[in-house]
Amino acid sequence: MGFRSWRSLLVVCIFATCGFAQTVHVTGRVEITGKKGPAKDASNVVVWFVPRGTPAPPPAPKQYRLTQQNKRFSPHLLIVPVGAAVEFPNKDPFFHNVFSVYEGTPFDLGLYESGSSKMVHFNRPGASYIFCNIHPEMSAIVLALKTPYYDTSNAKGEYSLDLPAGEYELGVWYERTRPEDLKTLSRRVTISADAPEVSRITLTESPSLAEGHKNKYGQSYEGESPYSVH
Repeated sequence: MGFRSWRSLLVVCIFATCGFAQTVHVTGRVEITGKKGPAKDASNVVVWFVPRGTPAPPPAPKQYRLTQQNKRFSPHLLIVPVGAAVEFPNKDPFFHNVFSVYEGTPFDLGLYESGSSKMVHFNRPGASYIFCNIHPEMSAIVLALKTPYYDTSNAKGEYSLDLPAGEYELGVWYERTRPEDLKTLSRRVTISADAPEVSRITLTESPSLAEGHKNKYGQSYEGESPYSVH
């Protein structure tokens, strides 16, 4: 056997032993159905793939931040790996009290003043719905995932990403679909060069948890807090 043949055989053996898989460009589409039929804007649906049988690769180090400014959180949706630390800087000229009591990672940062910042570790997978106990109009979501393989749909509902061929558990999240309905969309999928397209995902639109939410005590917001202005 010649040198080139031995080299080719060695490469094949290395790939077989180390479990290298072909990378596949995966595409898919989501559709959001409301009371009046399909929604015209199907953006901001998160679709992710958790490898089955093998651990997901570790995420690259990154700094995550959810800023409070002009009585708003920015960004509104922040996707992080499970275990990530997220900073919550207050850039408004008044106090905020950031909290979360819905699924995900519950926390209460208490009152903190302009120019200061606090940090939360999101150690539980899932969506944490985040609010301010002083300003009811403020809301955001931190979605903690156990995989780096995800994408967010565009207005047409399209998403795409590169995945190693193999078996995955597919997950879906959308702010205006009930959590119990989202769980029913999880399923096992097999990704290969022969099957790079995922079957269409259909979601039913419903009111967001942010609409009419309560404060951290489970009560309705009443009047303007003395901490909401200078």
